[in-house]
Amino acid sequence: MNDRFDFQIIEAGRLTSAVRAEVLGLCNSAYGEDVSHLFAAYTADVHVLARMGRVLVGHGMIVTRWLQAGAGPLLRTAYIELVATAEACRNQGIGARMVRELAGYAAANPYDLAALCPADTGLYGHLGWQYWRGPLFIRPSGNSEQKETPALIPTPEERVMILRLPGTPPLDLDQPLSAEWRGGGELW
Repeated sequence: MNDRFDFQIIEAGRLTSAVRAEVLGLCNSAYGEDVSHLFAAYTADVHVLARMGRVLVGHGMIVTRWLQAGAGPLLRTAYIELVATAEACRNQGIGARMVRELAGYAAANPYDLAALCPADTGLYGHLGWQYWRGPLFIRPSGNSEQKETPALIPTPEERVMILRLPGTPPLDLDQPLSAEWRGGGELW
């Protein structure tokens, strides 16, 4: 199935400008829009690259986010972003393998949880990801001079999936879940 493809995890700081251009080209094509603003706004920890020979055919990345279930502690979360597969290589297991590679990286590093906002729900469910059933919120960035904590911003139109990692504490998927505010135009 995907034995024709090579997969590589690369730290974000080691991504050359040439590879960065390849990634942006692939993601722009896969998403049918310019995603350079997202790529610039999200500070990735690592990228997974899938190649067929020398041609980039798949990409995904982990961005550290801080999720909070109910009033529990902030959870250092491996948030998976910009998963893309070249059109000619879809339905060959590349996306699933990239997600497994990123989840393996997250499990081997100091993350409490993995999460993502799925575009294709079928890809993640069979890999052990679960939908968060409770309401979703964004924690606005606070002004240090404010005396009160800003109210949470509800995001009822969003869907989030989580993957429990070895360090994940017990979670009630029906509690509210919140993430920090971030730029780039996509809250989740």
